[in-house]
Amino acid sequence: MSEVKVRGLEEAVAEHVEDGMTVALEGFGHLIPFAAGHEIIRQGRRDLTLCRMTPDIIADQLIAAGCVRKLVASFFASGSAGSLHELRRRIERADPEPLEVEEYSHYGMYGRYQAAAAGLPFFPLKSYAGSDLPALNPQIRKVADPYGGPDVHVVPALSPDVTVVHAQRADRLGNVQVWGIVGALQEVAYAAKKVIVTVEEIVDDEVVRADPNRTLIPAHAVDAVVHCPGGAHPSYVQGYYDRDNAFYREWTPISRDPQLLRSWLQEWVHDLPDRAAYLDRLGEERWQGNSVGERLSGQVDYGRRS
Repeated sequence: MSEVKVRGLEEAVAEHVEDGMTVALEGFGHLIPFAAGHEIIRQGRRDLTLCRMTPDIIADQLIAAGCVRKLVASFFASGSAGSLHELRRRIERADPEPLEVEEYSHYGMYGRYQAAAAGLPFFPLKSYAGSDLPALNPQIRKVADPYGGPDVHVVPALSPDVTVVHAQRADRLGNVQVWGIVGALQEVAYAAKKVIVTVEEIVDDEVVRADPNRTLIPAHAVDAVVHCPGGAHPSYVQGYYDRDNAFYREWTPISRDPQLLRSWLQEWVHDLPDRAAYLDRLGEERWQGNSVGERLSGQVDYGRRS
C-alpha cells in the first residue's frame, strides 16, 4: 500500500533538515517556500549551505538569522525591489561575520541541478563564454569536446541533502501538481536526497488523476507533503494569490538596518508558532489585497466519468 506522506511543517523540518546540511529552497520568483524557510529559522538550524537561484528575501532572512554558512546561488537581488543588505554586509564587510559564496549564472545553477537529477557528474553549457565568472569560481571549468569541437565550460552536479519547494497542491501520497512558472522545481527535487513540499491544498487523488499533466513531482520523489496555505507569501502562487509587491518594497529599509531586521525576525518568525499565526498577524485586509479571481483550472466534476 502506498505511504501517506502528509506531515506538519514543524515535523517535516525537524525530521529532514539538520545542521550542516546542503539545503535548496527553490521557486523562481513564483512559489518561493517562505513558510518553510521561517520554520528552519524557528528551529535554529546552523551551518547550512543554502542553494538558491536568485537568493532574494528568504536568503536575506536565513542569513540574518544565523542559519547559513555558505551560499551557492545566482543573481543576488530582492526581486525587482533592490539590494539584499544583510547579504551585502556579509560579503562586502564580513559584518557581523563573513559568508562563503559560490556564484553561478541562472543557467549554471539549473545545469547543476539537472546533472544531479540525471546522475551525471557535470553539465556542459556555452553561456560562460566571455564571462568573468569562470575566473572567480574555480568550480566552473572547461573540458575538451570528445567530438572535436572547441572546449566547453562545465559545472559540477549539485545534489542537496534536502530540497524544499512550494506548490499549488498535492495528494496525500505526495504527487505534487504545479502550474505557472515552474523554474527548476522538478530538477531540484530529483537532484536531492530528501524532498519537502509545502502546498496550498491537499486534494483527493481523483483531482490529481483528472489532470495528470500538472503532476510535476511524482510521489516517489517526495518525502513529506505539508498543507501550508499562504506558504509562499510574499511571493505568489498562480491561481491562489498575487505577489505582495508592497512587502518587497518594505524589505529594503528593513534589510538596510541590522537591528530593524533582527526585530522583524523576532516579531514575524520567532514569536509566531506557525504560518497560520503569520497570516493572522498580516491581517485579512492585506491578504485580500493580493487575492485573485476564481480559478477555473483543475476543478473536477465527480458526476461525470468517461
